[in-house]
Amino acid sequence: MLMKSFIILATFLASALLEEPVSGAELLPETINSTLPSFSSGKTSSPVDGEKTPDPAVVNLQVLLDRAGASPGVIDGYVGENLSKAVAGFEAMHGLPVDGKLDPDVTARLKSNAPVAQSYKISNQDTENLVKAVPDDYGEKAKMSHLGYTSVAERLSEHFHMDIDLLKALNPRASFTVGETISVVMPGPAVAGEVRRFEVNARAGQIFAYGDGDALLAVFPATVGSSDTPAPSGSHTVNGVVKMPTYTYNPKVNFKQGENSGVLQIPSGPNGPVGTVWIDLSKPTYGIHGTPEPSLIDKVGSHGCVRLANWDVEELAGMVKPGVRVDFVE
Repeated sequence: MLMKSFIILATFLASALLEEPVSGAELLPETINSTLPSFSSGKTSSPVDGEKTPDPAVVNLQVLLDRAGASPGVIDGYVGENLSKAVAGFEAMHGLPVDGKLDPDVTARLKSNAPVAQSYKISNQDTENLVKAVPDDYGEKAKMSHLGYTSVAERLSEHFHMDIDLLKALNPRASFTVGETISVVMPGPAVAGEVRRFEVNARAGQIFAYGDGDALLAVFPATVGSSDTPAPSGSHTVNGVVKMPTYTYNPKVNFKQGENSGVLQIPSGPNGPVGTVWIDLSKPTYGIHGTPEPSLIDKVGSHGCVRLANWDVEELAGMVKPGVRVDFVE
């Protein structure tokens, strides 16, 4: 019943009539910090025309949820299903009625003393191992030594769990060079704890991680297979965790990509097919992994595996050990 409540609630909230943010207004860090987290304004999906400004109230809400272990996915300043599900997950984590409303009980528990938007000085470390571009074709990827970030802005947006457009909206005149001080949002440290079991819910598009006493520790938005290549069913276990994994492409086992018909070894990197972490499952060829495109989590299908934003799979991987049970539910 709890899972069904999440799904119904997410659908309702994502379709709610919300006010539009002010068009063309500059997004300032002090505005984000002084605006209470809210659903009261915002667009239900990121604008395709680029004319809208991310809503500071939604940015605030997304960051506070992320800090609390209820991941909204990419922090972008827009209302969508992943944000709606994060609110429901936060309520469940705290034993509150799962209604998705930012009532006084919810907002009181979301409060944080640290400002949401903070300053960050770009260092030499932020420029390391960048690549000029990452090709789409797997055959071309296989020729590279590392599938790294393509810019300082891309690296920092992922480090701070931000959509790159939000980072640029906060820093419209930034050149993203060493020594420059920019504004970022600060999601906070990873959730601490030991996961005893977790559920992968295909219909909800989420992972629910449970600790001692079956307490809900964290919730993550996830892409769970697709209609053509569904995720596995039933219960499995974690075999182990691989950081910065390479990826073996085999069209006879996995899927056909482009004109590539032979086995290819794709190098590691945050822009690799499986991102920065692979959580290997006892079900052969299946795992839970990162992605080079975090903004597409639970928006497009995967090739059977479970896909999370790199920062979310890193957080989950830090809480699991071999032998942890993984339940796939509908």
